[in-house]
Amino acid sequence: MRIHILGICGTFMGGIAALAKAAGHQVSGSDENVYPPMSTQLRKLGIELHQGYDGTFLENDLDCVVVGNVMSRGNPAVEALLNSGIPYYSGPEWLANNVLKGRWVLGVAGTHGKTTTSSMLAWILDYAGLSPGFLIGGVPSNFKISARLGQSNYFVVEADEYDTAFFDKRAKFVHYHPRTLAITNLEYDHADIYADLDAIIWQFHQLIRTVPNEGLVTVQGGNSHIETLLERGVWTPVETFNAGDSAATWSAKYDLIGVKSRFSVAKHGKEVGQTDWALLGQHNLENALAAISAAVHAGVSVDVALEALSQFQGVRRRLDKRAVIDGITLYDDFAHHPTAISKTLEAVRSQKTDQRIIAVVEPRSNTMRLGVHRDTLRHAFDDADRVFVLSSDALSWNPESVLASLGAKLSVASDAEALLALLLDELEAGDQVVFMSNGDFKGLPRLLQQALKSDRPSAARA
Repeated sequence: MRIHILGICGTFMGGIAALAKAAGHQVSGSDENVYPPMSTQLRKLGIELHQGYDGTFLENDLDCVVVGNVMSRGNPAVEALLNSGIPYYSGPEWLANNVLKGRWVLGVAGTHGKTTTSSMLAWILDYAGLSPGFLIGGVPSNFKISARLGQSNYFVVEADEYDTAFFDKRAKFVHYHPRTLAITNLEYDHADIYADLDAIIWQFHQLIRTVPNEGLVTVQGGNSHIETLLERGVWTPVETFNAGDSAATWSAKYDLIGVKSRFSVAKHGKEVGQTDWALLGQHNLENALAAISAAVHAGVSVDVALEALSQFQGVRRRLDKRAVIDGITLYDDFAHHPTAISKTLEAVRSQKTDQRIIAVVEPRSNTMRLGVHRDTLRHAFDDADRVFVLSSDALSWNPESVLASLGAKLSVASDAEALLALLLDELEAGDQVVFMSNGDFKGLPRLLQQALKSDRPSAARA
């Protein structure tokens, strides 16, 4: 089958391309921004890439077109496609019909932690010898790839609540029909798509309606929004996980925190195992519990799941340590919601109790740009000693005004070069610098890393 993918360089659609190629299809794609690393990965797979969205892709003898949710009416490629009469599908629809059908799907949904939990779950199943397929919205370091077809009946999918396509405004995850469903947490997000929290809960309710009564729904215990969701109806056995609540089905606690931390896991309040691992934070304990619950449902023992987690290497851009230069540690993180920012900084503080934490934030997501969470954002930085914000004309709010209560703790710049200069003047040995953005941060993490390596006199104040 000849398939063309519109919006191919996004993580999800790039994963769809990789799966289609692995399944034996002839794959090509278009994107407005064709650049590494995704372009390099796709070309290595033998996928032909087109820069820009014109109608020339239709000159190929195509069997179908897969349309990413970045595409909209008025786009030349979309208009040419609709006029052509060639069959077209959304990414989730194509995935469901061509990869997931007949497989044991393990879906991971929720506002935060989906990528890390999906990566943990896929790694546990792989470690257990189950050779799962997966499609994840990030790159697990254990696999070095975001998608693979797999060699078994099991398939792990990061189940995103964002809308499916310009012609399908349901959440992506309603297409997946998981047998095992983990919901990591539930908050208001995606303000550009959903009017309020209830609209998001409604979408999650549609997802729960698709899980069979012989399946499993495992959810964060004590989350009031999840409780509201379950009250609307659930027809599947439910387990709960909460790191700090022994009343949950699964709970956990750190026994030791350090370069290698040790944590123990309990089921129904009774300890069932412990392990060492390299990750940080209470939120990652809960991600681990969600993955363990789901893996056990698929037949993996708790002992094997914990062994796997002891060798879990994390996910790129999820509290990912980029470098240590002159005693300054640089982390890269995807956090773009106040809760995620808070949990990330809390995780660093749990290990680095006596060192300065420098939070560097780019408010880039649509929800952040709209200022939906601006009233709670300032509290997200309680564990930071200094806060640097990259502002832009796209923001509908003023960071200096909204975060004024941070006082001298706050610095704001309108471009990456100016913010780089502020950081170079500020940083000193021992600092823990955490970059947080769901975008490329205008290249700032890379620029800072290069500047610190250049041994400028201002690069690190002793």
